[in-house]
Amino acid sequence: MLQSNSQLQLRVRHQQGQSTVEFIVLSLVLVPLLLIVPLIGKFMDIAQTTAVAGRYVAFEGVVRHTSSSDGWKTDAELAQEVRRRFFSNSDAPIKTNDATGDFNAHRNTLWFDHRGAPLLPVFNHNVGVASSKEGMTQPIGAGFAGAFGLSHDNLYTGRVTVSVADVAGLSPFDALGLTMSRSTTLLVDPWAASGPDAVRSKIQGSGAAFPYALLATEAAILAPFIPVLDWGTSPPDVGRVDPDVVPADRLGTE
Repeated sequence: MLQSNSQLQLRVRHQQGQSTVEFIVLSLVLVPLLLIVPLIGKFMDIAQTTAVAGRYVAFEGVVRHTSSSDGWKTDAELAQEVRRRFFSNSDAPIKTNDATGDFNAHRNTLWFDHRGAPLLPVFNHNVGVASSKEGMTQPIGAGFAGAFGLSHDNLYTGRVTVSVADVAGLSPFDALGLTMSRSTTLLVDPWAASGPDAVRSKIQGSGAAFPYALLATEAAILAPFIPVLDWGTSPPDVGRVDPDVVPADRLGTE
């Protein structure tokens, strides 16, 4: 059965309208997806930067622990360094007491949403640093630490917390309240000596752990009788500490 020209035109117009509706429906799905995928990538980049910044805070504790000449850095000092060196623009110079400003020249150019609003609008509010020190809790370790005058604050944890601004008009990111926190814990003081003199002074000043003064007194009383009881044997040199001396039976012959 043949169709008239008017019927064909009506069918064509109907099909054209259907394509328009399909395009609109598909756009409602794809446009938010095209906005969300880059945003998730930016969140992942901020999370990775937070982890690296946490390691930086922890390693600062390694070089500036209680036994170091510089001592601990405060959380405020570390936060200022972290904001400028990790969460600011990627080409920021490393300068002492340099601080970030809440303007675009100091921002990472990738950390903006689709509206051009920064994901970290106020650095002092969005990026925080907290550090903690844990002392020795094992009885033997704590006993030796106290006897030898060693530091108890051996475990240092550096934590960086970043709160990301919500993205207005893009559900569910408009009320997400995203906060990222990463921490690293290191042994900052392994009780390593700076040389033989440091080992000698720690041992000789340990008191009960190495009571060489009491032993030296008793050895002095017994010293005249030792050569008689064992001919050719000299009295023990109590209190002598030679960290670098290798026993004779451990020395090989050439």
